[in-house]
Amino acid sequence: MTHYRLTPLADSLPDTVPFVGPETQERARAQLFDARLGANENVFGPSPMATRAMAETQLWKYGDPESYELREALADYHGILPEMIVVGEGIDGLLGYLARLMVAPGDAVVTSDGAYPTFNYHVAGYGGVLHKVPYADDHEDIEALFAKAAEVNAKMVYVANPDSPMGTAHDGTDIVAAMEKLPKGTLLVLDEAYIECAPEGTALPLPMSDSRVIRLRTFSKAYGLAGARVGYAMGAPDLIAAFNKVRNHFGMNRAAQAGALAALDDQTWLRSVQARITTSRNRITSIALKNGLRPLKSAANFVAIDCRHGAEFAQNVLREMVDRGVFIRMPLVAPQNRCIRISCGTPADLDILAEVLPEALRYVEKG
Repeated sequence: MTHYRLTPLADSLPDTVPFVGPETQERARAQLFDARLGANENVFGPSPMATRAMAETQLWKYGDPESYELREALADYHGILPEMIVVGEGIDGLLGYLARLMVAPGDAVVTSDGAYPTFNYHVAGYGGVLHKVPYADDHEDIEALFAKAAEVNAKMVYVANPDSPMGTAHDGTDIVAAMEKLPKGTLLVLDEAYIECAPEGTALPLPMSDSRVIRLRTFSKAYGLAGARVGYAMGAPDLIAAFNKVRNHFGMNRAAQAGALAALDDQTWLRSVQARITTSRNRITSIALKNGLRPLKSAANFVAIDCRHGAEFAQNVLREMVDRGVFIRMPLVAPQNRCIRISCGTPADLDILAEVLPEALRYVEKG
C-alpha cells in the first residue's frame, strides 16, 4: 500500500484552522443564529451594481489571470501605476503568497501577540519563527514591534491598522515617524482591511512606491464582498512583480473580479455603508455602556467591549450569547481576552443584541 509522505515541516504542524466559522457552530447547535455579529462581515451588503455585475458574468470563462481591468481601475482610484498592484484571493491569500516569497525555515518574523492569526498560520506553514510583542493600551505597539524586528533581524513585521481584534488605530503619521526605526531589510506588512471604516488620517501618508512597506486592502469589509474573496496589495513595482513567481494565476474567479470592479465604481454606495457602520458602532457602544461594560473606541466595523471582570468572565458571556442565538467572538490572548467583540449589524440585529446581552450578563454574574 502506498502512503502519503508529508514534508517534515508539514508533519510537525497542528491540523487546525485559525477560525471556527459560524456555520460550524450552527451545525454543532443544529440551529441557525438569530444574529450573526462575530465575523466582521458587512451585513449591509455590496453595491447593487456589484450584485448585478456578478449575476451577469459569463461564468463559463476563466477569470483574467492578470485581473487587468480591476488593477487598472484601482490604479486610477489610488493615483498609482497598475504595476504597483496585485490582486488576490482576499488579504488572507495575499499573506500566504507573501509568506511563500519571503519566509524560509528559520527566518524571523515579528507580529503582535494576539493579532490577526492567519498571518501567523502562513508564516508557520513556511517554517518561519514568530516573535511576538504585547499590545500597549489595546493598541499594537509600533515602536516595540520595530525594536523587536531589529533585535531578531526579522524579514517582516506585521501591523494591522485599524487593528483586528481590538478595532483600535494609529494615526498614519505616527506610523511614519516610527518607521525611522524600522530596520533596513525588514518589510512592514501593513494590513489595512478596515481602512474604509476608519477616520481621516489613519492611512499611511507615504508614496505607495515606498519599498519599506506593502499595503494590503480588501473588498470584504466596507465593500461588502467577503464571500467573493477579493483583496489587493500595493507596493514597489519590483516587489509586486515577485508575486507572479508564486501566485495562483487563475485563483481569482471571474464573478469576483466583476463584482469588485463594479463596487469600486459605486462610491455613493460605499459612503452610505460607511454611514451605517458609524451608526451601528454608536449603537453597540450605547448598548455596552447601558449594561455597565466598557466599549473601546473603534475604527473598524466592530466594537471590542471590555467585560471588566477578566478573561473567564468574558468567555462565559460569549458562551451564553452563542447559546442564546447571537454569534459573537472574542480576542484569544491576554489581556485582550477580557473583551468580547461585536460586529456591526442591522437595526434588527442590534435589537436582538440589546435584548440578549443583559440576559447573558445576568446569568454569568449569578455564577
